[in-house]
Amino acid sequence: MTQGQAKRRHSELVEEIRRHDYRYYVEAQPSVGDREYDALYHELVVLETQFPNLTTPDSPTQRVGGQPIKAFQPVPHLLPMMSLDNTYSQGEVRQFVARVQRLLPGENLEWVVEPKIDGVAVSVRFEEGRFTLGATRGDGSTGDDITGNLKTIRGLPLNLRSSRKDTSVKIPKLLEARGEVYLSLDKFKKANAERVAAGEDPFANPRNAAAGSLKQLDPRIVARRGLEVVLYGLGHLEGSEQPARHSEVLDWFKGLGLKTPEKTWRCRHEQELIEAIDQLDKLRHDFRYQTDGAVIKLDARALRDKVGVTSKAPRWAIAYKYQSEQAETKLNRVTVQVGRTGALTPVAELEPVHLAGTVVKRATLHNEDQIRRLGVRIGDTVTIQKAGEVIPEVVGVVVRKRTGSEKAFEFPKRCPDCGGAISRGGSTGEEVAWRCANLACPAQVRGRLEHWCARGAMDIEGGGEVLMRQLVDRGLARDMADLYSLTLEQVATLERMAEKSAQNFLDALEASKKRDLWRLIFGLGILHVGSGGAKALGRHFATLEDLARASEEELTQTDEIGEVIAHSVFQWFRDAVNKNLMERLRQAGLNFRSELYKPRAAPGPWAAKTFVLTGTLPTLKREEAAAKIEGLGGKVSGTVSKNTDYVVAGEDAGSKLAKAQQLGIPILTEEQFLKLSDIGRRPH
Repeated sequence: MTQGQAKRRHSELVEEIRRHDYRYYVEAQPSVGDREYDALYHELVVLETQFPNLTTPDSPTQRVGGQPIKAFQPVPHLLPMMSLDNTYSQGEVRQFVARVQRLLPGENLEWVVEPKIDGVAVSVRFEEGRFTLGATRGDGSTGDDITGNLKTIRGLPLNLRSSRKDTSVKIPKLLEARGEVYLSLDKFKKANAERVAAGEDPFANPRNAAAGSLKQLDPRIVARRGLEVVLYGLGHLEGSEQPARHSEVLDWFKGLGLKTPEKTWRCRHEQELIEAIDQLDKLRHDFRYQTDGAVIKLDARALRDKVGVTSKAPRWAIAYKYQSEQAETKLNRVTVQVGRTGALTPVAELEPVHLAGTVVKRATLHNEDQIRRLGVRIGDTVTIQKAGEVIPEVVGVVVRKRTGSEKAFEFPKRCPDCGGAISRGGSTGEEVAWRCANLACPAQVRGRLEHWCARGAMDIEGGGEVLMRQLVDRGLARDMADLYSLTLEQVATLERMAEKSAQNFLDALEASKKRDLWRLIFGLGILHVGSGGAKALGRHFATLEDLARASEEELTQTDEIGEVIAHSVFQWFRDAVNKNLMERLRQAGLNFRSELYKPRAAPGPWAAKTFVLTGTLPTLKREEAAAKIEGLGGKVSGTVSKNTDYVVAGEDAGSKLAKAQQLGIPILTEEQFLKLSDIGRRPH
């Protein structure tokens, strides 16, 4: 075969295999049998072996994964990936619809209902139609670069192309789409069978399997798992007019060759929406993937812009969770765990029972009041379910199965770990949890150290439960600062440790000294301060010293920080033990400065004004124009509406310009825009 013949045959094979992949992975309608497909694939492999120069990065043969990487790199999302508010009640769904209607008086609301896939949220980026980047959700602003792992998913095209005869489907200059990576139920069962045969623990559920796969540093391992992806949301878009409705976005995605939810409903009013939720509940058990609810989204994108978002979630969407699966089993005994904040949590030790795809042996009883409310006795047959489909909890007692031999459980009067005094009520007097008052309690110390090392906090590789328990039990670590004075000899002599793993842990400790301030604040484990609150404090205070000096009043003026959190932070920094800890961390060389900090600017002259940028400006890039607007206090929107104040138009402005003219909205050229922004006054 000549080079020219090989090149032609290679193109034919690539195109045919891609077509079969689309039919199988995206449309779920295979066009050939496995044997015929394998023969085509084998021919392509042989051809590329004989003519290596024909192998391209987007060849089907490259789906097996590239070389392992050392670590995932952080990558910013072009548009934040927000989470959704949840509800378990159809009554609350109706309240949600009414709430959105109040925000949009007189508007005719239409909705889209989609399956809530129980997978891992991802963002995928295509530039000029070519897949260039894939990332996890991360903290919503920044995720992990998992491009290599996502390339192994055959249902995700490496090049966008119109899968229809309709030539009007335009490939955008830049497309950032959002979706869910999942492991199908049949592949989940196969993966677990292989793990058990190899003597490994099985995955708990398909979502954990998918998440664990995406965390692999070797894409070749990911390729063997057979992950799949569904894309259901539009992030950032350039070089193409944004569809007016979400339902149109899904159709557009299909036209580009992207896999979208296999079943959706477009609902014209509230009752149709409720009916769609019920229909989905009946159908979802036949899907190839696990679902735990329905996602309800406002269809019209212009109305979404009007409704807006909160700091965490859009106001125009909500996730409705279906009733959790339940199971009955026997309660053998109750143990009490002590957490890092000293909270005592009763745990039900159960006869093993299958529930929602996993074997459950333990379930939370939450607190003493819950035990009394349920009337739980040791020896009872209890009903358990997974709270939010994740954490098993006891939700009831099967009284009719009592034999009379059951015994009441007495909540401990002292800390079960250190024997110290316990109390309840907290600083507000409203807490129901009992807490150990001894801050030196070994259970609390272990919990605080594990939390400090966690990936979401200081991200110290190797700092798990086993190592922290040994450090505390041997008296090598009483708090976070002690970790930074550990020696190689001390760590290497611990169980399950060797010199190499000990050195890796010490290296991870050294690297953590450079972490941003918000991670340190979160890692300290201050009561009521989660990662979101820590970031809010990092944005408001430039240094840890500034935060430590802040009054309760100043803390409550911080965005997203209420009175309870403010009081907790204020009290924490007034404690002498904590002051000493801060000083020792400073001496250890940890970073006390915030990269998130932004000095508060006075309201700009364009405050409360909304701009839309459209077309190609003569000299300004869109990002530069947006920065000028935001720097003067204005807001940039992607949609023209009656709430738009000004449209800045360049060449090829298209429909946005036409709509602005129709609505009578003032239109600025780049020259007019620059003149107004340079003199820094409000447009009029």
